[in-house]
Amino acid sequence: MKTPKRILPLVEDGLVDEVLRPLMSGKEADVFVVRCGTQIRCAKIYKEANKRSFKKAVEYQEGRKVRNSRRARAMEKGSKFGRAEQETVWQNAEVDALYQLAAAGVRVPQPYGCFDGVLLMELITDENGDVAPRLNDVTLTHEQALEDHAVVMHYIMRMLCVGLVHGDLSEFNVLLDQYGPVIIDLPQAVYAAANNNAKRMLARDVNNMTEYYGQYAPELLTTQYAKEIWALFEKGELDRDLQLTGEFDEVEIEADVDAVMEEIKAAFAAEQARLARLRIAQGLEDEKPVDDDYCPPEYR
Repeated sequence: MKTPKRILPLVEDGLVDEVLRPLMSGKEADVFVVRCGTQIRCAKIYKEANKRSFKKAVEYQEGRKVRNSRRARAMEKGSKFGRAEQETVWQNAEVDALYQLAAAGVRVPQPYGCFDGVLLMELITDENGDVAPRLNDVTLTHEQALEDHAVVMHYIMRMLCVGLVHGDLSEFNVLLDQYGPVIIDLPQAVYAAANNNAKRMLARDVNNMTEYYGQYAPELLTTQYAKEIWALFEKGELDRDLQLTGEFDEVEIEADVDAVMEEIKAAFAAEQARLARLRIAQGLEDEKPVDDDYCPPEYR
């Protein structure tokens, strides 16, 4: 087939020998099967920002740091140079995440480098050498659903062990080969400690996967993995080899309404006293004793 324009520089530099066929087209990238010497790999071409349909990208970029202060200022201002740098950060985020997660024991495609917005990485195949199917294209048995769900929950926990949340995990971002699930599509991965949306994103990732596997194993739908994992993260007790239970006991604290009302009364009285003193100082009222404990009837 004709070599896509974005892959042509990689062919000229000897990184890619031949583009074999398109593999898929998504909201953020187009992926092609390529030959690199004797190896069959895939080339992921990231779409430009104005052509991506990835929603709320700003939420995912929160907390991503750039060491070079000049680049950081340009990104904040949104200049042409800054937008180009933002794209570089977005693209490199997936490469960085792939290396980190592989080291943490999460099964992901092996990256071979990102070159001008084209990521070369391992092509995940099945036992016959064909491209491994996405999870949504596979029918599971009850036993397999239970087993693979446990693996994915463990992967989500291991991601958080290195401070990362996938942020867009679903049955469309998991491949299934003969060894089990493989996590893909990570340019939107967020740093949990630096992103205010991380807890919600992790809960969504867990719920998406649980609902999918729950079609085959309904008992999974009552599990509480998201709350269990996040609670362990907040307490600093996560460990890559920790055995999760899917259980979580929420501590319910009964609201002390009387104490809250007392605080409201005290705050109101203090504010009224402050305003009275201010009016006296401005000569708007004659000086008179200020009742710091006064509270109107409706707050009593």
